Amino acid sequence: MSRRVATQAPDLPGYEYQRLLGSGGFSDVFLYEQKLPRRKVAVKVLLTDELDQQSRTQFVAEANVMAQLSAHPYIVTIYHADVSADDRPYFVMEYCSGPSLAERYKRERLPVEDALRIGIRVAGAVATAHAAGILHRDIKPANVLTNDFGWPALTDFGISSALEEELPVHTTTFSRREAATAVPNDSTTRQSVGLSVPWSPPEMFEDDPKPDVRSDVFSLAATVYTVIAGHTPFEIPGRSNGTLDLIGRIERGAITPIDRSDVPRTLVAVLAKGMASRREDRFATAVDFARAMQRVEMELGYSPSGIEVPNLVSSARPERETADSGDETMVRSVSTVLAQKPAPPAPVAPTPPPPSAAARVPNPSAASAPDAEATRLRGMPAVAAQTPAPASEHTVIRSSLVPAPAADPPVVEELEEPPSKRRTGLIVGILAAVLVVIVAVVVAVALVPHTSTPKPAAHSAGGDDGTIQVSSVPDPKLKSAVRSADGTSVTFTWTNPKPKAGDHYEWQQEGTTHGAETTNTPTATVTGLTPGSAVCVDVRIIRSGVASPNPLKACNP
Repeated sequence: MSRRVATQAPDLPGYEYQRLLGSGGFSDVFLYEQKLPRRKVAVKVLLTDELDQQSRTQFVAEANVMAQLSAHPYIVTIYHADVSADDRPYFVMEYCSGPSLAERYKRERLPVEDALRIGIRVAGAVATAHAAGILHRDIKPANVLTNDFGWPALTDFGISSALEEELPVHTTTFSRREAATAVPNDSTTRQSVGLSVPWSPPEMFEDDPKPDVRSDVFSLAATVYTVIAGHTPFEIPGRSNGTLDLIGRIERGAITPIDRSDVPRTLVAVLAKGMASRREDRFATAVDFARAMQRVEMELGYSPSGIEVPNLVSSARPERETADSGDETMVRSVSTVLAQKPAPPAPVAPTPPPPSAAARVPNPSAASAPDAEATRLRGMPAVAAQTPAPASEHTVIRSSLVPAPAADPPVVEELEEPPSKRRTGLIVGILAAVLVVIVAVVVAVALVPHTSTPKPAAHSAGGDDGTIQVSSVPDPKLKSAVRSADGTSVTFTWTNPKPKAGDHYEWQQEGTTHGAETTNTPTATVTGLTPGSAVCVDVRIIRSGVASPNPLKACNP
């Protein structure tokens, strides 16, 4: 397919032409230097050939969409829109001097850390568009540029649409029937208007496609895969990769395995979920996809990248009925998206009554504290002061309360006790010392990690009403069981309903003789399978040497 010749750059007042940046199906992009303020800008000019009202309307819509979203740090900023002297609509936008992701992945495979950071930042841009009711519908490496700061910048909203709208009139889809007549082995350059096949979800190949936010999630996951693998997700090196071949693999969900040893299995599972054939199996939102990538960052020891999603204020907000409302400074907050939702604080266990010795020693400081706090301080066992447990994120460390010395201690007249009482006191003291030693030994044994295979067990504690309260390690819950494209491996992923620091997992493939394997992440991959064969694993949560009582049995298929 031959490329068309670019049109001549228009003469724009206040701008000096530099050079051609690129050409698309409906427009050319030129580099200009703006005179005031002085800066380099990119100018997108609509073609005049066969210029109809629909094309003009769509061009104006793109300018309005980008203007609405251009405050986002990872979306290309638009500065101005107008019509040139030769009657060609154009708009002036931010010039991104760096290479696009399409240029970068063709030169080299991006490091995992860079790919995750870029993916999370672009996901925030996509989520912002979705929050404004806009689908991008053409997310791909070529539409993610790099600005002067080295940040990704999402662009080309030319075929975007509102969530409740139908596809634009000029946008055509690429059905299987049309793909049969496409040029073979042209997967990376051949595309119909509004559809980039290698990164498109299967619903876009239907006769009446109805994309939604999960369609953009698919394309975003496919883009992240591409920059990591160095090729598109459904392209098999050395094989036929024509349009019909790609559509068939996309519809079957036959993702090509990533040939990199530094890519963790958890990231492979996240990308596979993002590119699931059924949109119901994908991440529901771009923020959910970004959160999953944040968790991979933390697993690898990286600081989680921020998900930039500002609060969008409805245009239908009523005006403030105050005389000076025009002079008010309006403060708009920014949403902070966490990698994981914070765990609820652990319930406070019932405390034993205070010892009799503490009852005889006055403590004015403790008495002045709130009742709940004083109860917790008085109920602290002696061993906790010697070996304190590590503080969690929700733990507040308070300063200890020191009893104030009495001004005039009372004078106590010492009376000699009878010999029988002295012997009784001695025996009681010895028994108390023995009891303290036994308790210390039990606590020490409990703190030593067990090396043998843990047994399912439950801990019991007495309630205030005399009943027995039993709490055990939670049972894992299956999240997914995804088979690789070649059918020789299956990745199982599960969840820990009530995670605690130090939790890890044991899993074992059924029907094997070797022992269980241990992992710190809730995922396991079974390899060396025969395509189509069934495989099952048993999974337990291990907490302080105690295993969950009911193992998770997960199978595929």
